[in-house]
Amino acid sequence: MNVKDFDYELPEELIAQDPLEDRSSSRLMTLDKRTGTVGHKIFRDIVDDLIPGDCLVINNTKVIPARLFGVKEDTGATIEVLLLKRKENNIWETLVKPGKKAKTGTVLSFGNGLLKGTVVEVVEEGNRLIQFSYDGIFEEILDELGQMPLPPYITHPLKDKNRYQTVYAKYDGSAAAPTAGLHFTKELLEEIKAKGVEIASVTLHVGLGTFRPVKVENVQDHHMHSEFFRIEPEEAEKINRAKEGGHRVISVGTTSCRTLESAADENGHIDAKSGWTEIFIYPGYKFKCIDALITNFHLPQSTLLMLVSALAGREHVLAAYEEAVKERYRFFSFGDAMYIG
Repeated sequence: MNVKDFDYELPEELIAQDPLEDRSSSRLMTLDKRTGTVGHKIFRDIVDDLIPGDCLVINNTKVIPARLFGVKEDTGATIEVLLLKRKENNIWETLVKPGKKAKTGTVLSFGNGLLKGTVVEVVEEGNRLIQFSYDGIFEEILDELGQMPLPPYITHPLKDKNRYQTVYAKYDGSAAAPTAGLHFTKELLEEIKAKGVEIASVTLHVGLGTFRPVKVENVQDHHMHSEFFRIEPEEAEKINRAKEGGHRVISVGTTSCRTLESAADENGHIDAKSGWTEIFIYPGYKFKCIDALITNFHLPQSTLLMLVSALAGREHVLAAYEEAVKERYRFFSFGDAMYIG
């Protein structure tokens, strides 16, 4: 399976640069995974596609302001650090730009010394393990000094950094937002509950590996970076109850999907658990737990486009994307949504 099989033409002006004022007023394309039939509606009308007894699964991770700008203490050269994964003893796996300047032992200073970091290990390319030192509470310092780690195709800072969070974001730890969830408002979630749909939460802390381009020609040779996930017992129970009752499990986003597929046994039963997942879903994969997916429009040749193609078929997905381009849908993180069922 060649990475070029997942390519498509996208005019640059269709890449959404800002979120809409009203989260739930984005457009929604519906895609029937069996027939490839496409429909068009507004996101808040997703309620009409949900059936009492369905279980809607959301990812309650919270994006941390993980982008730090500082200087090298010895030379004063500017440096950018992106926090990716928390280890023990105040050590973080990070992405450093420019990486060449961050050799082992390099001391970095942020906010005039409010936060300091020492490079303790060179991992690969721009990846470094950095040990931080500070007075006070790390999260508060990060809130003061850090910026939201917006994807590179978004060209300016956000006016309101809460717009890169879902309304149900709860647990700090992501380097990127689970963007399918950005379309939900609290009112819409209440409306969904009132219809008799169960809402279950899982946690997957999104790392940048999810968005990394596939650099190998053969899709099967690509390796996903690991991400931490957790499913609490009462949430697993909600999901299992829906499955056992013959109802659908609908994943909000590829991150919820990857969490459920990582935790499910062969019969689609979910055990409460936490751990790390490197699951890579591409065409040929047999889904064990999810029946339907709410997702955004993804980058050409990306692992996320491959996941969506595994669920609905590559030809159906690429035809739907072609239609989305023709109909001037907004693409990527702040763009419109797709419901595959």
